[in-house]
Amino acid sequence: MGRMSAAQERYLHAMMPKIGVPFRPEPLDLTALFGRAAPKLLEIGCGMGETTARIAALHPENDYLGVEVHTPGVGSLCKRIAEMGLENLRIIQHDAVEVVRAMLPEETLCGIHIFFPDPWQKKRHHKRRLIQPPFVAELTRRLQPGGYLHCATDWQDYAEQMLAVLSNEPELMNTATNYAPRPEYRPLTKFEQRGRRLGHDVWDLVFVRR
Repeated sequence: MGRMSAAQERYLHAMMPKIGVPFRPEPLDLTALFGRAAPKLLEIGCGMGETTARIAALHPENDYLGVEVHTPGVGSLCKRIAEMGLENLRIIQHDAVEVVRAMLPEETLCGIHIFFPDPWQKKRHHKRRLIQPPFVAELTRRLQPGGYLHCATDWQDYAEQMLAVLSNEPELMNTATNYAPRPEYRPLTKFEQRGRRLGHDVWDLVFVRR
């Protein structure tokens, strides 16, 4: 789980009653949750919240639902939400596969972000990777026609697996020949900037629902 800082713990307890969404195996009314009709986007795996918060801040016209299991990351994102005064971001602390299947109605999202999911480097662990055909089919059904699924990874073999899985989903269409240029809405993280200085590549994949 990782150690929590005092600040993360303090903001977790202060903010989750306000912006946290408890897991319940029943459809979630996203319009009621945010109190307005606006484009809704899902971010799976918020990490420490740096990218999630920056995207939400830059696009106040959209509403964002972040899903993260690790408590220190949730606490860190709560801190960012409080400090930046974000009103268009909510958090579910639960397994993303269960959240998508049990809580998100079909054709309700205009976008899904999955940035740098765990690569499960060892070959025997590849089956644990998030981007697998059954889950991608579930995600696709939650997208509105024309909605997009954007994945990013810094592991080449995972990028190749992502490309194969997404390309084989009949309801998705690639926006690029293979990998896409990084869209402007995905900011470079400190981790990514450091990796680029060391010569590490990052692969973005952006597919849209037909």
